[in-house]
Amino acid sequence: MSAMMQTPQASLVPMVLSDLDAVLCIERQACRFPWSRGNFVDSMTSGYLCQVCRSDEEILGYFILMMAADEAHLLNIVVAPTHQGKKLGAYLLHQAMMMAQDAGGRILLLEVRPSNAAALALYRRVGFRQIGVRRNYYRDTEGSEDAVVMSRALEEMRLSEQCG
Repeated sequence: MSAMMQTPQASLVPMVLSDLDAVLCIERQACRFPWSRGNFVDSMTSGYLCQVCRSDEEILGYFILMMAADEAHLLNIVVAPTHQGKKLGAYLLHQAMMMAQDAGGRILLLEVRPSNAAALALYRRVGFRQIGVRRNYYRDTEGSEDAVVMSRALEEMRLSEQCG
């Protein structure tokens, strides 16, 4: 797979250290309990697939994908609040799935907050199914929130498959 993928308005490229200020700004705007700079740096130095979606010089969203043998784990996927509702999340998810498959992944795993209805709907729409629950996985204002664990087989994917 090429390092750069195109949509009509945006390019998906590897995340670099100079992206982190913008990524952290988006993370803080979009997430109740955002990742730290250290989380992103650790992901990049660990060799995870860290991608940003850019339009001109603006970062619209990003994802972090960890590969382990034939499993991929989507650790983080975020669309900037000002760009939500434009199918960018579906685009990023599709690209993450394709990158995971290209890297030898046969299955993609993720966790999602049960309160994140938009993400749950997207994941279900593209074929993810719930395989478990991680109790008290996420911090929350009331203490913690469970995580819905979801998976999707990747071997049936085709380049023409759409997520939107």
